[in-house]
Amino acid sequence: MIVKERIGDIIETDVIDLAFNGKSVGSLNGKIIFLNGGLPGEKVQARIVKKKARFSIAKVLSIVEKSKERVVAQCSHFDLCGGCTWQDLDYDRQLYYKRKQVVDCLAHIGRIGKVDVAETIPSADRYYYRNKMEYSFNVNGDRAFSLGLHQRGHYDRIFDLKECLLQSEISNEIVNWFREYVTNNRIPVYDISNHIGFLRFLVIREAKKTGQIMLNLVTADGAIPDAEKLIAEITGRFPRIVTIVQNINNGKSNVARGEREIALYGKGFIEEELLGSTFIVYANSFFQTNSRQAELLYSKAYELLDPTINDRFLDLYCGTGTIGICISSKVSGVVGIELEPSAIAAAKENAERNGIKNVEFYTGAAEKIMKDKPEIFEGITCAIIDPPRAGMHRQALKRLLDLRLPRIVYISCNPATFSRDAMLLLDSEYTMSQIIPVDMFPHTMHIELVAGFYK
Repeated sequence: MIVKERIGDIIETDVIDLAFNGKSVGSLNGKIIFLNGGLPGEKVQARIVKKKARFSIAKVLSIVEKSKERVVAQCSHFDLCGGCTWQDLDYDRQLYYKRKQVVDCLAHIGRIGKVDVAETIPSADRYYYRNKMEYSFNVNGDRAFSLGLHQRGHYDRIFDLKECLLQSEISNEIVNWFREYVTNNRIPVYDISNHIGFLRFLVIREAKKTGQIMLNLVTADGAIPDAEKLIAEITGRFPRIVTIVQNINNGKSNVARGEREIALYGKGFIEEELLGSTFIVYANSFFQTNSRQAELLYSKAYELLDPTINDRFLDLYCGTGTIGICISSKVSGVVGIELEPSAIAAAKENAERNGIKNVEFYTGAAEKIMKDKPEIFEGITCAIIDPPRAGMHRQALKRLLDLRLPRIVYISCNPATFSRDAMLLLDSEYTMSQIIPVDMFPHTMHIELVAGFYK
């Protein structure tokens, strides 16, 4: 029996929970052990790889006793890929643990107890639900390269993707076709370790309602070799591709966006439909990744907000304007705020395309606009906020509280930062409604939620 664990020790532990970050949880002599595998109800053998004062981290070597919650993962890349970490967990139990993550974050981060957290709403589609995927290039040796996804736990290792069950079968076909095209035409691939080469990412955006597809080629500086040939061949093979863009990224940061963008083919955007409205989506615009489930998420937000025609509505972190445009017929006016200029350009065009006249969109950081342009917020009576994973900027939240709005609905993709912000809202004389978790990303540990706050 190991009394005090050391790095390299082999241990056996019972998996007792799943943590917020997707790790499984075991224990050794009363100390928490975070594991890279295993499901609740299982006994695993693992090697200690890191020690901290309050917990240790271990790598699972084998499963000694299997859980009844375990199912056979459908993806052929499951053991290698870092994406669908919960694909081997029964889907109903995925929903259970996602709700539990919300409850745990509220209790441990927000110090908020006795909250009504609804059962997680399942996704209508459990596979092929994503409308956007980023596929990475990397060199493996002399002229050899990979195009696919990251190996689990490795930022610098890419495996050749044959199939992914998250976006669509046609996106798999495009990835495999493109890999062959790059090989046959000897187009240089970017080496993320030595920072040389050309092709960095292939990003596919696919509108689920309209069927339109965008290819976004993220490259180092320079022209796509023989671009006309590429365009002719790939659009001939995949006629649903309506636009191809090139994003040029010369930085060392390995991100799938560029400092400038060139439309190589088509209009540079695709169109998607949500709740009866049509939206254009550019390569770098934020758009909810699960289109079908986004309609349900927004519908729940509108129910919690309960707007009237007398309300002037604030859409904070508005992206391409989806939330504000879909609610515009129910309120007297809409004000949208978004940092990304291309998203605001799309939001204005979306409003025009849908014949919406009572909306105003402004570009800039929420905290800066709320400080520098207070006149924009005169008459605002309610808001829906949908911030990035980091949650609201502290100054933006402070200025939102200064507006003393009777109703605020918060959409979050991160229960931890939501819990932090919710605590401040509750400290400012708001009460919180039922929290509704919505599963936007089956087979992953990610969870979206929506909650109402009322003065």
